[in-house]
Amino acid sequence: MSEFREPSSKTPRIDFHVHLGVYTFHHPWVTEWMKLAHPDGYEKYIERYHDPGAFEEFLSSEGVDYACVLAELSHITTGVCTNEQVRDFCRGRPRLISFCDVNPHIYTRPGEELQRLVENEGFRGLKLYPTYQHYYLNDPRIYPLYRVAEDLGVPVLIHTGSSVFRGSRLKYGDPLHLDDVAVDFPNLKIVMAHSGRGFWYDRAFFLSKLHPNVYMEIAGLPPGKLLDYFPEFARNTDKIIFGSDWPGAPWIRRNMEAIAKFSLPPGGADKILGGNAAKILGLE
Repeated sequence: MSEFREPSSKTPRIDFHVHLGVYTFHHPWVTEWMKLAHPDGYEKYIERYHDPGAFEEFLSSEGVDYACVLAELSHITTGVCTNEQVRDFCRGRPRLISFCDVNPHIYTRPGEELQRLVENEGFRGLKLYPTYQHYYLNDPRIYPLYRVAEDLGVPVLIHTGSSVFRGSRLKYGDPLHLDDVAVDFPNLKIVMAHSGRGFWYDRAFFLSKLHPNVYMEIAGLPPGKLLDYFPEFARNTDKIIFGSDWPGAPWIRRNMEAIAKFSLPPGGADKILGGNAAKILGLE
């Protein structure tokens, strides 16, 4: 049986899916949902960790070496956390890895905007929200983003599957559309956030096995259900990445420890909890 290792381990512990607690704005239905995970003092909790130094201390207490911090420009469904907010939060802090968002409904030349954000603003990844922003993953409008991300070598984390938030449209979260993307951009590092949550666990698993450049990410999925969702989970440890979806899912260490107790091949837990992410982020 695998054992959880502290951050001093040779393999870093990486949380690939973290949001800022304080957005420019959250829709009320998002705030109410977030409070369910923090029944005692939600406002004080997120305000405390709005300070990046305090957040780094929190990561250390949870056994995390690095965290990917995600911008979000989902005006009609969840809210807005600007690229500038994430840039400033992560600036000068190597443990905090900034991911920008380029909403194709906002930018007429999204590829050029992504290139600017990576080359001039220091972003190290791209997060896409098709379920919230209403586009298919193989939409030609998104292809300039994929092309630039492939050329620059930055990973693309893509929401797949369901969402509880008002205005979300499930049809845009089908990971099958990433088959086109993986074929057309074979060197693009594609990470499926939530691994097709709800309808499409089987599709996400199959795509990650089929395409060398496609990875599963398990943020928001309870560890106790992972082996039900993915019966052959242990056969795919090279392609699975840990994420928490903090602050909506604040149990980072608990979830990592649960995964470390799975019956996995040697080194499998280390790969899931940080090794695979380190590889695609260039942290090795």
